[in-house]
Formats: sequence, structure tokens, C-alpha cells
Amino acid sequence: MKKFLATALAVCMTISLAACGSSAQGNEPAAESSAAVSSEAGTEAAAETTPAAESTEAQEPAAEGAVTSIDDLPGKKIGVQLGTTGDIYASDYEEEGSTIERFNKGNDAVQALLQGKIDCVIIDEQPAKAFVANTTGLKILDEPFAEEDYAICVSKDKADLTAKINEALAQLKSDGTLDNIIKNYIGDDTKGQSPYESPADVDRSNVTLVMATNAYFEPYEYYQGDKVVGIDADMAQAVCDVLGYELKIEDMEFDSIINAIQSGKADIGVAGITVTEDRQQSVDFTDSYASSKQVIIVKE
Repeated sequence: MKKFLATALAVCMTISLAACGSSAQGNEPAAESSAAVSSEAGTEAAAETTPAAESTEAQEPAAEGAVTSIDDLPGKKIGVQLGTTGDIYASDYEEEGSTIERFNKGNDAVQALLQGKIDCVIIDEQPAKAFVANTTGLKILDEPFAEEDYAICVSKDKADLTAKINEALAQLKSDGTLDNIIKNYIGDDTKGQSPYESPADVDRSNVTLVMATNAYFEPYEYYQGDKVVGIDADMAQAVCDVLGYELKIEDMEFDSIINAIQSGKADIGVAGITVTEDRQQSVDFTDSYASSKQVIIVKE
């Protein structure tokens, strides 16, 4: 009897210990699962806070030394289009420690600004507006860099042609044609509403007039497909319509235009060209047909 009771007691103890071990093993995965969820939640929370930190950095003020006004130009790297008025005016800052980076096209200067190679770009107002409208991360400073007038340049040997063009310009100003041409390219309320069309009965018995331009200066001259269009192209066509010329447009680098006029390769130069004393030593200018400003483009 004693042997039977001892055997029964041993069996009961074995069953009890087995049940406890099973219970303990069953609780371990639950603990591991809880820890995994906690770890994942912490990772997600950290990931969610990262963009917020980046957003805060993006809203910080402009870096120290950024160009915010004309007074900041000394000592800076300034981008300009080679041979333009911006190039001429910006050159004065070389004496104040500025570095002038010259580019064949205004767009090349803008790309250099975006890449951080220069601090700002000085260029004409309307092309600047076009660049800023089509490029994220740029702005134009409120303060204009300089005021200027555009005119047509003509060889000093062709005073009679200069006089004829002045007469044509006076007529186009008087009858509103020139104003409508400009409004067709500039102005949110007027853009595209008054395209210039040559009269059907134009007498083109005179010779062809060759116009030298740089067709990367929107809205004054730029390509639409394979055709050069813009304020200057329409204005020159209107002048030719009055004077009875065929118009031929030759696209070239901006700093080659005056040389083309002097050498006789072109009759007129029209490319948003500002009248300056230096240029007047090389070519003659007609009366002004438009006014503009030099402005400063910077990164936002």
C-alpha cells in the first residue's frame, strides 16, 4: 500500500511540473511580440519626426552673406550675359572685390546660380521674369539695379537708314502699333491679345534688311519652333512694313552683334540693346522704342 501511494504521488508531481513548463513557454512569444511592436512603433515615430526637422531647416533665413540688396554686391560672384548692359554695369564692382562670371546666354548664368557657383545674376527685367516664372527656387529683388532704354543700332555709315527707321518708329508709336506689340508680350491682362500682322498690301520693292539678334532674350526675341519671335522681331517687321523692306533675322551671340553691324554682315542690331557711351563710339542708335530695368536674380 505504501509503495502504491508513493508511485501515485510521483505521477501527480510529474504532471504538475509539465503543466507549469508549458505555461512558461507559452508566455515567452507574447513578450517577444510585445517588444517587437514597441520597437516598430519607436522606429515609425522617429521616421515621422525626420521630415518635420527637415521642414524646419528649409524655413531658416537666408544664409549669411546672401545677396539681399545692391549693397551686398561687393565681394560677391555676379553672373551676367557677356556683352550686355548688365555686364557693363557689373564690371564696376570688380574694383570692390566682386568676381564677374560672364556667360554667352542668360540661361547659362541662371543655371550657374541654381548650382551655387555664383551668388546672383544681373539681367534685364523681362527675361528675368521669364526665368523666374519657369524655374523653381528663384526670385527677383524688389530694388532695380539700373534703368535703361532700348534702341536699334545701325552702322555709322548708314545715317540715312537711321533717319528712315526713326520716321517709321514715330509712325508706329503714333498709331499705337508699337504699344500693341509690347502689350502682346508683356502684361497679364494683355498678353497674346494683339499679335502683329503685316498689312496685305505692303510694297516690298526695297532690298532685304538683315537684323542681327540673340534669340534667347524672352520676351524680346526667342524661338517658337524654328522661328524667332518676340517684341523685337515684331517691331522690326513693322518697321520693314512701313519702309518696304523684306526682313531677314540672323541669330548670333550677343557680343557679336555690333561687330556684325560694323562689318556689314547685318544692317541693324535689335536685341534689347541699351544705348551706352561705349557702344555709341562703335555704332549709331535710333530713337528708343522701349524702356526696361536691370534687375538682380537670387535664390530664394
